[in-house]
Amino acid sequence: MEKHIGTVTHYYSRLSVAVLNLIDEIHLGDEIHIKGHITDLVMHVASLEIEHGKIESAGPGMDVALKVDDSVREGDKLYKVM
Repeated sequence: MEKHIGTVTHYYSRLSVAVLNLIDEIHLGDEIHIKGHITDLVMHVASLEIEHGKIESAGPGMDVALKVDDSVREGDKLYKVM
């Protein structure tokens, strides 16, 4: 079971970092699934940042940076695996 928690708003390919706009909470260690037209990435959250500062969790309305294991694209949907 998965819950929609946000959307990818930007992707920095050289850093493998996605910027996410959240509509629900995300925490370090959560298992997430990023899905899009050609994106299908399942991973655990290992690093979250806001303006270059490390954080352990973030909530609705926040824009956070997430280190990702593979390429993602703007508009991809972020789901938390329950």
